[in-house]
Amino acid sequence: MATFFIENFGCRVTEADTSALSRSLLRTGLAAVGDPRLADVVVLNTCTVTHRADAQAREAIRKIHRLNPGARIVVTGCYAQRAPEELAAIDGVAWVIGNSHQTEIPDLVQGIGRNSGRPGSGNFFPLEHLANDPLSLARGPAKILTGDIFAESLSAFPGVPSTTAERDRTRPILKIQDGCQNRCSYCVIPLVRGQSRSLPPDDVIREVRFLVSAGAKEIVLSGINLGSYGRDLVPRATLAAVVRRILDETALEQLRFSSIEPRDITEEFVALVGSSNRIAPHFHVPLQSGSDRILRKMHRWYRASHYAQRIRLIRHLLPHAAIGADVIVGFPGETHGDFETTAQFISELPFTYLHVFSFSPRPGTPAAQLDDPVEPMEIRERARALRALSEGKSLAFRSSQVGQTLRALTLARFQDNWTEALTGNYLKVRIPGRHPANQWQQAVVTL
Repeated sequence: MATFFIENFGCRVTEADTSALSRSLLRTGLAAVGDPRLADVVVLNTCTVTHRADAQAREAIRKIHRLNPGARIVVTGCYAQRAPEELAAIDGVAWVIGNSHQTEIPDLVQGIGRNSGRPGSGNFFPLEHLANDPLSLARGPAKILTGDIFAESLSAFPGVPSTTAERDRTRPILKIQDGCQNRCSYCVIPLVRGQSRSLPPDDVIREVRFLVSAGAKEIVLSGINLGSYGRDLVPRATLAAVVRRILDETALEQLRFSSIEPRDITEEFVALVGSSNRIAPHFHVPLQSGSDRILRKMHRWYRASHYAQRIRLIRHLLPHAAIGADVIVGFPGETHGDFETTAQFISELPFTYLHVFSFSPRPGTPAAQLDDPVEPMEIRERARALRALSEGKSLAFRSSQVGQTLRALTLARFQDNWTEALTGNYLKVRIPGRHPANQWQQAVVTL
């Protein structure tokens, strides 16, 4: 029996795609292994949000090829969609398959095509046999399958996450939206994910029920721009409406959201989160900068005052909620004054953690063409300062929760005398003793 190993890079949407791809490969009869050295096929699902993400993928390819020269290495994901030729030139890569054709991977690997005339049922076969298919096929050191990501529709959704491994049963990620209509000047994601498209509400309910029946107690709803869910559907739907249906029509015990843009943090939505103990009080709201001048250059639609109103609304209605943000430092033209404005802005808001990113010019984005770059050493210093600020915010929030008894879901990480668990408001805690993953425990918060 042929074996496969998958390695994931990037965001929660990529994680959901990876899990769904794993499930599809298992359905074709391949066996999963936990070590790339033992795999006949190695799939790398890549990220391209920064140049560092690209470098990590290239490094992983070279390492796997060195450890397992006979493996067929399949590279997919956002990097594969953006620069397939670049990846195809790396020794060891057999196939590069963009996001536009990611759902083809199980058929290509197994040799079972969309058309019954495809050769090789159950065996590997060269992609030259696909030359007559309506796919973009380029030849080079590796075979490349890519297409127009903006032509993708709902049918490209890979389905529900795998539930065959313990990590998939604990807090599975369910992608209900993909793509983005925004055009932030620094962001390459719309170019590799395409236009915004949503899973219809009935399908969302069906997949939530499936995951619950497989043992999931918490599900994380994810999307590239999750708050835009349903705007492309006919009839139009909303994230709030589908959440209400999940609460009313499924037995899911806890729902959590991935990142949501500031415009979608409305009083109605925050009140909805607070209305049910089955919704985790956790908001991740991208900020990027606290300087209005830099926000304009980034093509972000809001200004700092608008953003602050939404964060304060969350804290007012949900005093114990976790509130996180993404911040970019070193955007072209960011002065010391712009950075100080951002740092001061963050210090005044009730964040509980930050994700700090150093600006990385992405090919094809307007920001990559901007003059006045910030010196790399200065970028590192600014990032270090914001991470220190984040640590202080995290400690202050945790201190405010000391003595609280919170429900926490055990994770698959433990030692002899404790098990790690996650609370609804996104605190990592250690439960005394060794417990199975995916179990609710009551945790008294301590520092």
